[in-house]
Amino acid sequence: MNLRHLEIVEAVAETGSFTGAAKKLFITQSAVSHAVAELEAQAGTALFDRLPKGVSITPCGRSLLEESRGILIACRNLDRRMAHLEEDTPLHIVSSITIATSLLPAILERFLGTYPHLKVSARVVSADAVIDVLRHGDADIAFWEGPAPREGFAIIPLGSYRLKAACSPRLSLPRQPLSLPQLCRYPLLLRERGSAIRDTFDRLLAAESLAAEPTWESVNSLALVKAAEAGLGVAVLPENLLSEPVSAGRLQEIELRAAAMENQMFAMFHQNQYLTKPLQLLLDTVQNCLALDSPGL
Repeated sequence: MNLRHLEIVEAVAETGSFTGAAKKLFITQSAVSHAVAELEAQAGTALFDRLPKGVSITPCGRSLLEESRGILIACRNLDRRMAHLEEDTPLHIVSSITIATSLLPAILERFLGTYPHLKVSARVVSADAVIDVLRHGDADIAFWEGPAPREGFAIIPLGSYRLKAACSPRLSLPRQPLSLPQLCRYPLLLRERGSAIRDTFDRLLAAESLAAEPTWESVNSLALVKAAEAGLGVAVLPENLLSEPVSAGRLQEIELRAAAMENQMFAMFHQNQYLTKPLQLLLDTVQNCLALDSPGL
């Protein structure tokens, strides 16, 4: 038994004849007769009574038809949706935490404002987990920060951000720029290992044979800002997260005698990946945001 057999049973029941069913389905009468005979052989009973003028469905035939109604309706609904499957399927995004709190909301606001009928699912993880999620096929596109990504991915550069050190004005720090060894003598408020922010800072320390021993370690950048405002130590975070509390006087920036700490940001996807229409529209939105120099970017 297959879907076509069920359609034939339905057509015969509705038209009352094999000839009528054949015309309705645009097939031959012999094809209708053959399909009904196959089903009756499989069921071991008659599905239609053959009458002098047409046919009449039997109780067993009616039972089969009633059970098949849901299947036929579901298949017809799916057939109508086939041309819109891409639009109906959620676009899966994975993003590092920092980009999710800065760039991504502005990008998705513009995207969904233009294409409100499209569905988007976003997952926010640490930077070191972003690549794994994308590689395993659990996301269509990733927003990632750090060094240039590995081979195998198509990338769209999204710019960069600088990392700064800041603490409460109540902490007594020298006015002159600090060296990294001097900075490490103070309580450090840092992001967790595996975050792009922490990895960049750790690489800078490692270049001078240093290692961070944070007093606070958090996946939440805002928690570190609040800890720094409370005078609990020195936070190393993206400049844009520190600019408001520094401007308000709740924090003071610490000048460092070290190379600038900077993270690159990228949108990335598999090089050989099939680009669905929603994904292509999102990529276009990202490019448009960059071209327009959106405040979010």
